[in-house]
This record gives sequence, structure tokens and C-alpha cells, in this order.
Amino acid sequence: MSGKFETHEFDLARLPPLTAVQKAELAALAARPDSDIDHSDIPPLTEDFWKNAVRGRFTKPTKTSTTVRIDSDVLAWLKAQGKGYQSRINAILRREMLSSLK
Repeated sequence: MSGKFETHEFDLARLPPLTAVQKAELAALAARPDSDIDHSDIPPLTEDFWKNAVRGRFTKPTKTSTTVRIDSDVLAWLKAQGKGYQSRINAILRREMLSSLK
């Protein structure tokens, strides 16, 4: 191994078209019944697993720019805690959102 790496960037909105071979492989996979799938290397999910599951753990929500009117004293309090007051606002709102969904 030479130790060199090659980097490629892909525009997911403009992927190259599938070749005939790739289309045939996908069609063959789609035609296989689910019973042919080997799940032996996947451990069963226990109740303990689901007790510790966290929604959205591996996803990053998209951000939307908006304008809100906040009381001056509330904003001063958030800013007084140091950098990242907008992230703190988002965390407070997310905590409230999640508690209301329970």
C-alpha cells in the first residue's frame, strides 16, 4: 500500500446515472425475498436497548434563520452566560419541545 489517499467530492443532487450493470444488480436485490437476508451478524434488540435509545442521536437538524423579539432582560441574561447565546436559546426551546411531546 502506498499510503496515499485520493479524495473525491460528490454533488448528491447530480450523481452520475446508473450503469446497466448497476441497474441489473439493484433489480436482482429488489427481487430477492426478505427471507434470503442473513441477519445472523446483527444482535437482537432487547428492551434494555430501547430504554437507552435517544431520538435523533445521529442526525443533525437543519437550521432556519428567523427573527424573534425577546425581552431585553432575557437576552441580557443569555448573553451574560458567555458565547453561544443563540445555541442556548435553541437548547431551551428544544428541551421544552421534547417535554411537551412526552
